[in-house]
Amino acid sequence: MKKILTLLFCIIAFSSYATEKKTTFNIDSFSKAQSEGKIVVVSSWVKYCSTCASQMKVLNQAKNEFKNIEYFTFNVRNKEIAKLLNVQYQSTLLIFKDNEEVYRSIGETSKDMIYRAIQSSS
Repeated sequence: MKKILTLLFCIIAFSSYATEKKTTFNIDSFSKAQSEGKIVVVSSWVKYCSTCASQMKVLNQAKNEFKNIEYFTFNVRNKEIAKLLNVQYQSTLLIFKDNEEVYRSIGETSKDMIYRAIQSSS
């Protein structure tokens, strides 16, 4: 019985990570945000990546706390977007300012580090 409950817990936990991830990136919105002078943050994910979910949680908070930030996400298996942004791994975090990439990391989930990266881009 204990094994069944553990298995159910794992399935539910992984499912919650999967449902909160969706692709919001599109080239028109990305270009528009850059032309408006916004700081653009982009993160990549895959379906069952807990690091991606942790990173997205911090970035969703940042989106609400920083005024001039536009946040996009995409599934790294979307080869067109991955190639456009030169992203090869899930949980890659990119920050753009003035149409230029100013920050890149892989697997960063620390709120302090992510917030510092965004603030240094302002």
